[in-house]
Amino acid sequence: MFRRTFLLLVLFTAFACKKNAPPAPMPKPIHTAAINNEGIVIDSLFVKRVADSTTAAFYRSNNFKSVWDNKKDREIVTLALSRADLDGLDPKDYSAKELFYLESRYAKLNQREIAEYDLKLTVNLAKFLRHMMQGKLNPRELYKNWDLPRKKIDINSIIAEAIVGDSLEQAIASARPKHFMYASLQQALRQIRTLPKDHFRPFDTDMRKLSCNDTSEIVLRIKKRLIYWKDLKKSDSLTNLYDHQMCNAVKRFQSRHGLASDGVIGKGTLEALNFTREKRREQIVANLERWRWFPRNFSNHYLIVNIPGYTLHVVKDGDTVMEKRIVVGKLERRTPVLTSTFSNIVFNPTWTVPPTIIREDLVPSASKNRNYFAEREIDIFDGKNNAVNPEAWNPAKPGNYRYVQRPGDNNSLGNVKFNFPNHYTVYLHDTNHRDFFARNRRSLSSGCVRVEDPLPLAEYMLDSKEWTLDKILEKIATKETTYVKVRNHINIYQLYWTAWSENGQFVFRDDIYALDGELYDRLRN
Repeated sequence: MFRRTFLLLVLFTAFACKKNAPPAPMPKPIHTAAINNEGIVIDSLFVKRVADSTTAAFYRSNNFKSVWDNKKDREIVTLALSRADLDGLDPKDYSAKELFYLESRYAKLNQREIAEYDLKLTVNLAKFLRHMMQGKLNPRELYKNWDLPRKKIDINSIIAEAIVGDSLEQAIASARPKHFMYASLQQALRQIRTLPKDHFRPFDTDMRKLSCNDTSEIVLRIKKRLIYWKDLKKSDSLTNLYDHQMCNAVKRFQSRHGLASDGVIGKGTLEALNFTREKRREQIVANLERWRWFPRNFSNHYLIVNIPGYTLHVVKDGDTVMEKRIVVGKLERRTPVLTSTFSNIVFNPTWTVPPTIIREDLVPSASKNRNYFAEREIDIFDGKNNAVNPEAWNPAKPGNYRYVQRPGDNNSLGNVKFNFPNHYTVYLHDTNHRDFFARNRRSLSSGCVRVEDPLPLAEYMLDSKEWTLDKILEKIATKETTYVKVRNHINIYQLYWTAWSENGQFVFRDDIYALDGELYDRLRN
């Protein structure tokens, strides 16, 4: 379901801590005198009173002269701001109508009004460019499980150089994220706006399941919904029979929504059918904002995880070279959004039980049954690293101990672990619950990402004759914990997105952490 070629990609756990993000530095002013030597002089006190410090610095560098005396430049800016909705932003945030009105009256404006208009153009263009390049909102202020660095930009330089170089259109276009996924979301937004408003009665998601060749009064309603979303042709039969054409349409619909494409209409399919056009539009807008948060430039060699998509892709020089199914953190132990670089791979890893699992799982279970430790091959150590007999363990003071699970078939990390520096103590790993990968909804872990069939991934990343798949299997058979440095520079991007467009069709995923609706509301308020 991913393109084989990425022009991009090219965008939470409870047991970790995170450092506060440092404030972004104020963009430095550029000497803008070359912009215009003929502009009107704007009162410096007026500028300082109505503009932010960055805009004031911009005008101070230009000797407090107006910079938008060129009609072509003004029209480029006002047009761009009026079209902010093409990126899921609101033109009202940039005073688009007011600026259009002032432009239409420009010949009649007095010097004070021209000065005010000039300032408003600069302020609103700067705001728009910031929103395009960084996002309207700051995700670090919204989420504790977000550790992507906020992009640094120099708005003064961008605007001044664009005016001087007669390249405003190019500068505005360049502010937009370049990844294929962002362009696909723009396409999805345009496409969904062409659909008529949908009026339908939501389906009862607890109704009995329907399979091909079933007959039910509900079938006709479902067919009409499938026609609306263009999974079923208008020419197909509109009867109460769940026929072959409808079955194929349901499978297409299920595939687009990350559901099991079995043609069985159950709770998950009905929930997806119940989404209105407006809710899907809001979901697309929320995802456009996320991609403005994500890195503008991805490295040449990386792994990208889509948390709600339950997928991992390995990308090298723009090509997807490997794909894996994954298990991610459950709602209460979310997988964090982050970027890092792989440091090492561990074969036959031990597992040190993290504080959250100690508190929520280990203590309640082991308090009832001291065999809990032996059954799970967990060793207990005190503060001096002395082994502690389970019978001597004090459940009232669980924090006084370290709990380490031995390598082997019972180990929660499986046979291999992929380490990368991060604030959350998360990593990729194998698992002793490989049956989880057969499930459709796989938000089941405690925050780390579990990878299906991870040994070929380890072989690929190590890229060495010393670590072929056969030699990896030999090492695993020894049960000896072994650390191997990842010598190739390979980044990881753990990201969260729930919507895009593919081959002209909408693609959606469950918003497993319930972030889309809140994000859209914040964007509009």
